[in-house]
Amino acid sequence: MYSINPLQDNRWPDAVEKRAGSSIFHTRGWLHALHLTYGYQPIAFSTSAPSAELTNCLLFCEIQNWIGGRRLVSLPFSDHCAPIMDRSRPESSQELSHLLEEMREAVKQRRWKSIELRAAPPLESEAGSFQKTRSYRFHTLDLRPGVDELFRRFHKNCVQRKIQRAEREHLRYEAGRSPALLKHFYALQLMTRRRQGLPPQPLSWFRRLVECLDHRITIHIAYSGSVPVAGIVTLLHKDVLVYKYGASDYNFSKLGGTQLLFWKAIQDAKSRGLLEMDLGRSDLDDEGLIVFKERWGAAASTIDYWQCSRRPAEISRSNWETRLVKPLFRHMPDGLLTTVGKVLYKYAG
Repeated sequence: MYSINPLQDNRWPDAVEKRAGSSIFHTRGWLHALHLTYGYQPIAFSTSAPSAELTNCLLFCEIQNWIGGRRLVSLPFSDHCAPIMDRSRPESSQELSHLLEEMREAVKQRRWKSIELRAAPPLESEAGSFQKTRSYRFHTLDLRPGVDELFRRFHKNCVQRKIQRAEREHLRYEAGRSPALLKHFYALQLMTRRRQGLPPQPLSWFRRLVECLDHRITIHIAYSGSVPVAGIVTLLHKDVLVYKYGASDYNFSKLGGTQLLFWKAIQDAKSRGLLEMDLGRSDLDDEGLIVFKERWGAAASTIDYWQCSRRPAEISRSNWETRLVKPLFRHMPDGLLTTVGKVLYKYAG
């Protein structure tokens, strides 16, 4: 097994572009943003020798702090991060099993406290001693049908009529990567996370994403007059559009701003010949979010998270996400809430 620095290895961009299983989360832009914002060091493991073509790898970020110890996560703040494999090679499954076994041995030898894989598709046949710790619903929208057919598949009351309401209300739509759009999105993000009882990720994270991903990231904002009422952030990888972040002002929710933004993003994706929209993961108990995604006609599947640890795998959520703490976040001043987010997310991964 060979270790690779994806930010320096010249083979990495080509492998991400060519190999099955790659996503926006494998790209140097995403990894560089993680490194600059949180100090996480990306590292990949492969059976391919340094002088050979990169045909397989497991990608991680190393997180080291006094709370969680020294551990590998594949990847922090990423919904999924499948192994990159050349599945046309008969030996690919055996190579993956070998890599996972080597990772297990590294934990036994105390090189890392734990290793987490966020796999899509599932890894039941190769996981070995990795234990399944969490499962999520994962939704994708097929963009191959025509625009009119896609619209007909949307839920009539909760999507179609919301889009029509937004158009009647003359909501203004803007998309791009400007500082003004980022500022408006982050203000909406702060409102939304407070409503959910959670701190927002730091503004520096979103700034790094814009800097590092460049044309691969788009901020979409809906305005009522000059007031931003809803925002989403989408990412682009090959022929897939990824919905990554969403936020809104609850006081304007009846205007259909969020539905308008999704529809505009879908129409733009169609015009560029994209084939799929990745709507991301949802907690199994977040029925509202799951229903929202299914009303767009999205297909559902499962993402499993796997862990190999010196101790039994942790299945419960972090303490700061419990019901006891959420009310505190809802009532914190903005400055304190954002400061808490800067600290907690760095350690959470």
